[in-house]
Amino acid sequence: MKYKLVIFDLDGTLLDTLEDLADSTNYALRTCGMPERSIDEVCRFVGNGIHKLIERAVPEGTDTAEIEKVFSEFKSYYAVHCNDKTKAYDGILKLLYELRQNSVRLAVVSNKADFGVQTLCCQYFDGLLDFAVGEREGIRRKPAPDSVNEVLRVLGIDRKDAVYVGDSDVDIETARNAGMDCISVTWGFRSETFLKEHGADILVNHPADMLTLV
Repeated sequence: MKYKLVIFDLDGTLLDTLEDLADSTNYALRTCGMPERSIDEVCRFVGNGIHKLIERAVPEGTDTAEIEKVFSEFKSYYAVHCNDKTKAYDGILKLLYELRQNSVRLAVVSNKADFGVQTLCCQYFDGLLDFAVGEREGIRRKPAPDSVNEVLRVLGIDRKDAVYVGDSDVDIETARNAGMDCISVTWGFRSETFLKEHGADILVNHPADMLTLV
């Protein structure tokens, strides 16, 4: 294999989490007396962490205290309902098994809150991942390379031997900031056209296509 390690984004790359994110966002908005958002709007809002999702979802001009109230409602609800409708994309589990069989190490780096990352990775990929990390206090979220660098340090792998896989412009920037190769997937939350406009140079349309690149 070309790489010793593949670092995956989670939402929109390994898991289709959009409906649960939208449901939790709308629960929080509704609870706080604010208008709800369409699933397409929520899709556009994700990618920079759940706090930024809520900042984008509330009405323009909402004050900081109200944003924090909505965010608190979101976190409480999503902690319980993060796996109601979420599912792995077709072909993902087969891809991960085949990579493991070829001695490739696997990790997840996500801007999702760490409690959600750990819950979902345990549910869907138990025993398949060497490391998984989400947004944590005191650690800069993607596109900062901090969490990617932590994975490389913990697993003892040089960045030239690793590749980052994601579905968004944030992931492209993350790989660039970490000095790593990047593979962009077209089945997630951003279109192929959008990805190309934001600098994607290696794209795959199905998980199986990744095997020839990794």
